[in-house]
Amino acid sequence: MEEISNQLRSLKMPGMAHFWTTLQETRRTEELSLHDGLALMIQAEFDNRTMSRNARLIKKARFRYQASMDQVIYDSTRGVDKTTVLNLASCNYIRHGIPVFITGAAGTGKSWLASALGHQACMNGYKVAYYNLYRLFEEITLARIASTLHRFFAKIAQTDLLILDDFGMKVLDGQQLLDFMEIIEDRHGQKSTVIVSQLPVADWYEVLKKNTTAADAILDRLVHTAVRFELKGESMRKKKNCKTE
Repeated sequence: MEEISNQLRSLKMPGMAHFWTTLQETRRTEELSLHDGLALMIQAEFDNRTMSRNARLIKKARFRYQASMDQVIYDSTRGVDKTTVLNLASCNYIRHGIPVFITGAAGTGKSWLASALGHQACMNGYKVAYYNLYRLFEEITLARIASTLHRFFAKIAQTDLLILDDFGMKVLDGQQLLDFMEIIEDRHGQKSTVIVSQLPVADWYEVLKKNTTAADAILDRLVHTAVRFELKGESMRKKKNCKTE
């Protein structure tokens, strides 16, 4: 019996090996038919591979917060509409390349909600990348210096869900604006992008206005089809601090 477990592990089937060991420990091998036992072992291997894949996707995404959809508190007065969130939980917006905007004052839970959406995408097998916008530009600069910019842009273009946090903290300079436009252009209608900002969407043009042509192109590709959350209310950080005092 131990030899079977070792052989399964050597074949890189740890889920099946673990389930087989469990069957031995619970004395269930005699009560299961070959068909039922094999079906359960295959399901165990599938579940194990799915969990491992999801864990890798979550780690690679580098979310700002460890948040999940089952932790979301629905409150329409704060701008967290239950129907909208549950629709996004299906991840259809990712399959159709629909952008999502999350705006609101500091501390209203924008980054937390974005992290929860990203986590849900990972659990559904999608590749996600979470960037503070200016960390993204730092990586672009390093890639440009290393002559690997084409590869970096290709990686971003192939990411199923790109989450860009802290958009609008400062006006984008000329090269940043062109790089941002290239990212949005590559993803338009193909991959979904979540943009998180303290600025209302109506003020985004001011962040991009150094090149009005690029600004028009970027906003045209984002604004018309986007799902929007406009978060309101008192800072969640302030509420948390009050509870701990």
